[in-house]
Amino acid sequence: MTLDRSAGLAESARALAAGEVTARTLVEQALARIEASQTSLNAFRIVRSRAALAEADTADEELAAGVRKPLLGVPVAVKDDTDVAGEPTAFGCEGEFPPIAQDGEAVRRLRAAGAIVIGKTNTCEFGQWPFTEGPAFGATRNPWHPEHSPGGSSGGAAAAVAAGLVPAALGSDGAGSVRIPASWTHLVGIKPQRGRISTWPRGESFQGITVNGTLARTVADAALLLDAASGNHAHDPHRPETINASEAAGREPGRLRIALSLKPPFTALPARLQPEVRARILQLAERISALGHVVEEADPPYGQIGLAFIPRATVGLAERAREAPHPALLDRRTRDAARLGRLLGGAPLRAARRAETVQHRRIGGFFGSYDVILAPTTAAPPPRVGAMLPLSGFATDRAMIAACPYAWPWNVLGWPGVNVPAGFVADGLPVGAQLLGPAGSEPLLISLAAQLEAELRWQEAWPPQQAHTDSPAA
Repeated sequence: MTLDRSAGLAESARALAAGEVTARTLVEQALARIEASQTSLNAFRIVRSRAALAEADTADEELAAGVRKPLLGVPVAVKDDTDVAGEPTAFGCEGEFPPIAQDGEAVRRLRAAGAIVIGKTNTCEFGQWPFTEGPAFGATRNPWHPEHSPGGSSGGAAAAVAAGLVPAALGSDGAGSVRIPASWTHLVGIKPQRGRISTWPRGESFQGITVNGTLARTVADAALLLDAASGNHAHDPHRPETINASEAAGREPGRLRIALSLKPPFTALPARLQPEVRARILQLAERISALGHVVEEADPPYGQIGLAFIPRATVGLAERAREAPHPALLDRRTRDAARLGRLLGGAPLRAARRAETVQHRRIGGFFGSYDVILAPTTAAPPPRVGAMLPLSGFATDRAMIAACPYAWPWNVLGWPGVNVPAGFVADGLPVGAQLLGPAGSEPLLISLAAQLEAELRWQEAWPPQQAHTDSPAA
């Protein structure tokens, strides 16, 4: 027996445990889909063909012996900022990189759950931008519309899942980098609480604003991958209390008070919610209200939270740039941002880190009146491939903020957010909405997302097959 591309993470694990399919078959199917799509979608930087097949054979032996693990024999992908033993971690950069000796903690936990890492997906350079392009690998394209970007920086992971190449993937989110591509490819994207999924061998990534998260077609699959990858290394500085995301996905959320927040947080550059995206968010709010929740317009007191984001982001980038084996090959925008980060690494960074406690108290108080915030994930639909690649640093920042002004505050706070599909705008381009909560609120957000999914059945919509077989090569 084989499984088609619609079989998700949970269904694949169930079929394997029941003996209806072998891990080798699932891996062979995934490898064939990846190969057929690579010249069109270009989702993967590294494909572990031989290693994945060998691991599949080992998984089949374990299954035959009666071993049961949550993801035993299921192929998944991870973003190329995540260490996989024996593979380089180029993180979107150009040049040759040495193979890594040990799995990162998140990959170690995925393997312990039985998952087979089939490859590493493309990301823009150091995950800075909401597009997935660059001289190192070309352009990754959106399965829904190959002329458009899947977003970034987890764009390869999103493209791979949206096209059905793999049932789920691990990404990372430093300013929306899971939620934005999930929004633009019609996926569920979970950005968990800081520390929920370890970023080790880094205790913090980008000064604590970047966390690992999950992308899948369904809430249950995104929650299952979250449970499998969650947990901490002994030296992790952030260790939130354990949750059961899969259990939450099967539980009703209860009647909630939901703040509909359409106003972008303050930025120094202009941002405006495009009317076609606003219409989809309002339509989703109406569906939520019809489910019995109280929905009213209200904006959290963000204040000048951007002043805390910039030092942390640029200092984190400077740290990565210092480690690059080929600094001369880095994008000019990367070098400029790293230079700024080196200037902000003293008192401004310390002030930004101290401000988090005040921000938690101020914005946390908003959740005395509301349980969840519903906000757009982006202000615009996905841009065309190549639209941002040649821009100057300032023009790139301006374009990023215009398109994606909503996601980044939750990275400063370190709190959870879940992207859910909100439908399609002109020409069938996907857009999404964020469900945002306070510290440790993943179970509530996941329960609400699952309730919405049962009502809207977004997982039944698929990109046109020809989008990832006949589209232009990167």
